[in-house]
Amino acid sequence: MKASDYLSKDEIQQFTARSDLMGWWLVASNWLLITAVFAVVITWTNPVTVVLAVLVLGGRQLGLAVLMHEAGHKTLFRSNRLNDVVGQWLCAYPVLGDVKAYGASHRVHHRYAGTDQDPDLPNYQAYPVSRASFLRKIRRDLSGQTGMSLLRMLFGGEGRNLMLRDGEKTGSERRGLLVNGLLFGVLLAMGYGWYYLLWVVAYLTTYPLVARIRQVAEHGNVPDLYDPDPRRSTRTTYANPLERLILCPNRVNYHLEHHLLASVPVHKLRDLHQLLLQRGFYRGHEDALASGYLEVIRRAVPEFNRAPAAT
Repeated sequence: MKASDYLSKDEIQQFTARSDLMGWWLVASNWLLITAVFAVVITWTNPVTVVLAVLVLGGRQLGLAVLMHEAGHKTLFRSNRLNDVVGQWLCAYPVLGDVKAYGASHRVHHRYAGTDQDPDLPNYQAYPVSRASFLRKIRRDLSGQTGMSLLRMLFGGEGRNLMLRDGEKTGSERRGLLVNGLLFGVLLAMGYGWYYLLWVVAYLTTYPLVARIRQVAEHGNVPDLYDPDPRRSTRTTYANPLERLILCPNRVNYHLEHHLLASVPVHKLRDLHQLLLQRGFYRGHEDALASGYLEVIRRAVPEFNRAPAAT
């Protein structure tokens, strides 16, 4: 099964065409939303806005990671130079990532998805899992254990982390600290330096959580993890506005389409999905689609579907 079985050559060219203008819009809109979160919590500082800010900032950190992913595929901008420079400094470094290292690792994931050579395999291989196991994962994320493990690995430690693959430590992490220092410096110059802690707390807690849920949605408990047909080994999840804000920023929920044709920029994946839907691409593979992230979790943790025992 190939994309050309359902799309003409001209359609593939149209879907894979890149746009510098759209790339700049994606980067700018993510940073505008981050700025808005800080503006709201600075204006109305209370426990509710602080908690919401940490949650939304975690989602926006995932949003920057998604744009790093796009730059790694060379699809964020038409210009490879912009993919490398803007993708690195405005998308990857703020979340302590590296465009080139991530891109190289992620391309291996595409080439060997579901096999022992897939660097992402440990993140979704075990699903479905028990409720107790899933809740332990959530506790590790929200308590900061996953985030602290990531920091230890980035700055000298060993092991593995759901957000860091083999070969992604490049020594450029200190540039990421520099960019984070600039973010802190801007807030400090405005008299709001301590609000930078919201960014740190989100990075250590909600960012790992939403990254985990994203990975479960993409490949967790699919019909056949090892099948090269993405309709069997990958999932697309429909999302409401709140889910798009936090769990699947920048339309990253259309993951099946991304595996079908990885050269399609993220902002075109929804249109590609609609066209494939019209052409019967998903017929007989309806379980490759999920109605939302709650359904994803229910599939990944079957115990959540069981009615409580009668007393």
